[in-house]
Amino acid sequence: MPACVLKTIKTFREGVPVKIRTRAAGAVLLLSAALLTAAADLATAPANVNARRLAKADREPGQWMTYGGTYSEQRFSMLKQINSDNVGQLGLQWFADYETNQDQHGSPLYIDGVIYVSTSRNVVYAYDAKSGKELWKYNAMIHGERLRYNVGLVNRGIAAWNGKIYMGTLDARLVAIDAKSGKEVWSTDTVPDSLGLGEMGKHYAITMAARAAKGKIFIGASGGEFGVRGFIAAYDAETGKEVWRFWTVPGDPAKGYESKALERAAKTWSGEWWKSSGGGGTVWDGALYDPVTDLLYFGTGNASPWNERTREPTLDDDLYSASIVAVNPDTGAYVWHYQETPGDAWDYDAVSPMMTADLPIGGSRKHVILQPSKNGFFYVIEAKSGKLLSADPFTEVNWATGVDLKTGRPNVVPGARYKDAPWDLAPGVQGGHSWHPNAFSPETGLVYIPAWDAYFTMAGPAPGAPPAPGSGFSLGITMGAKVDPSKLQPYARSGVSGRLEAWDPVTRKVVWQTESWNNGRPTGGVLATAGNLVFMGNGGGKFLSAYDAKSGTKLWTFDAQTAIFAAPISYTLDGVQYIAASVGGAGQGGYFAPTHARMLVFTLGGKAVLPEPEPYEPPPLNPPPATAAADEVTHGGTLYTQHCSVCHGANGFQSRSSFPNLTVTPLLWTQEGFDQVVLLGGRADKGMGNFSKDLTPEDTAAVRAYLISRAHAIKDGGPGAH
Repeated sequence: MPACVLKTIKTFREGVPVKIRTRAAGAVLLLSAALLTAAADLATAPANVNARRLAKADREPGQWMTYGGTYSEQRFSMLKQINSDNVGQLGLQWFADYETNQDQHGSPLYIDGVIYVSTSRNVVYAYDAKSGKELWKYNAMIHGERLRYNVGLVNRGIAAWNGKIYMGTLDARLVAIDAKSGKEVWSTDTVPDSLGLGEMGKHYAITMAARAAKGKIFIGASGGEFGVRGFIAAYDAETGKEVWRFWTVPGDPAKGYESKALERAAKTWSGEWWKSSGGGGTVWDGALYDPVTDLLYFGTGNASPWNERTREPTLDDDLYSASIVAVNPDTGAYVWHYQETPGDAWDYDAVSPMMTADLPIGGSRKHVILQPSKNGFFYVIEAKSGKLLSADPFTEVNWATGVDLKTGRPNVVPGARYKDAPWDLAPGVQGGHSWHPNAFSPETGLVYIPAWDAYFTMAGPAPGAPPAPGSGFSLGITMGAKVDPSKLQPYARSGVSGRLEAWDPVTRKVVWQTESWNNGRPTGGVLATAGNLVFMGNGGGKFLSAYDAKSGTKLWTFDAQTAIFAAPISYTLDGVQYIAASVGGAGQGGYFAPTHARMLVFTLGGKAVLPEPEPYEPPPLNPPPATAAADEVTHGGTLYTQHCSVCHGANGFQSRSSFPNLTVTPLLWTQEGFDQVVLLGGRADKGMGNFSKDLTPEDTAAVRAYLISRAHAIKDGGPGAH
């Protein structure tokens, strides 16, 4: 085939048209035939996403090709076949069960007849969007020993580009998956040994959704509570090769700074932060590429540890933590930043989802970034310059009295820094809003926020308090501090309640809000549509609901039998509009309880029915006889604390529903079965690591003996049971 034809096909695939001139009539016919064939192939190719198509995604309202729907990340669907007049007829069309018992945070993509969705523990499914038939399943086979440095086994979403699906993993890899076959194309370690991070490189994890633009995949990583240094990086979409890396906080000054921006940031730190805590500032969620400004925006997490007084002596701003940062997407070069919470002492990550919009502000139309932040303020920022235009509380805020629009700095209440006495923080470390996606409707001009009222007692650490054993987890506070309510300032409140809130970013006020759900778990993500509807799930309940976008009236609800965290999407296929939601959340039964995690797809007149949940009985506490010597049990307890407790609970008590309670596992009955999992990777597909490099067979025998001893103590209820 002539080179000119190959070039034209290549540029056509990339979405950039070119004109080829030729004198030969035969060549013209060949060129035309080749282009027609290429066009036909691309029209049916899975995940046929390129720069041109994503930039004009609003012209294909029946697709959902990127995390937020379009590059603006407004999560607004222009579809209106399903609307506020007929939503009562919405019914389940099909469902597909996941093989998991974990919380589901992954918002799906829909591209040309196929739904792609990431689930917990980095498993991705592809479904025929009309029938629900599973087309393929991919398992990233994460290294389970890395999970001790993670606070949840979730993934929030995926990206698509040129026939591939991209996902960040819990062991900090970026993987590319062939969208047709589900086979892995490439896998890149985002924290390779070449960075010189040593053991700290194992403390990173990725839960955020990757973003794709300009032939690159952008991804950041979490781990701020485990002593890491935050970053976001860009990778070549075809090869996985790193293009650039932006570190969000400065490193060891003796090694020099990667940029002038970091050299300036270092002046806002003191002490030896790079040794004691790594600095934090991780990029674990909100990011977007904006073709209008040709900038990449991302939020950064808290400086580490939480308590500024245990972090660095000058109590300065600690840039670029708790900030929104703009960089050049081609080079990673710094452009601007706005720090929402200087000298953060409250875990106020600035990583909540953000969006761009064009709004009438101050007598002119401005292209802005909108973000309801974890710290309780709703920010409107000029997208090109980073200038703060407004900042207003959208939920209860008691750590600051407001934000000075001239300086951009919050007016912090002195007592909120809990130097001399504990402070009942609002919003608490849970946030006034977290990673759960918001939506904006250009038709109503409202931002729909999964808003929370949250409270948390902030108290400095007890003298000499060590980090959690074996975890490297250090916050600089007394977690779960017990304080006399009559002496707690400014009041004594606790817990989390959620609601759906409609916020006007121009008039800067709440237009409507639903009643609060006082169930201790967060609300789900949001979808807005041109049908005058807002869809949102309930992380503490089991209902997916639709609300009137103008009034907030609840118009429809569906019993999903499980918690809902991820935001729904909408798409069309053969002229029919659908709503798709990935659901599933661990209930009170813990790890062994079913989550009923599924993909649910709805349309008008849908008649499918979910099966009745099967009765659940927790596994019995039935340990084998305890025959080990006391010194072996003691040794096993030490090893368990070092290697197992951060996931499976201290002293044999399960504290995280993401992992099984080992005092009730049947594996306790045979050493061979126990070693099959711990030493030989028998449950690697579930994310359980192979600890053969850390433990010997004698060690695992001691750990098993310890667990058997703990199981008997718990069963008997005698001394040492708690």
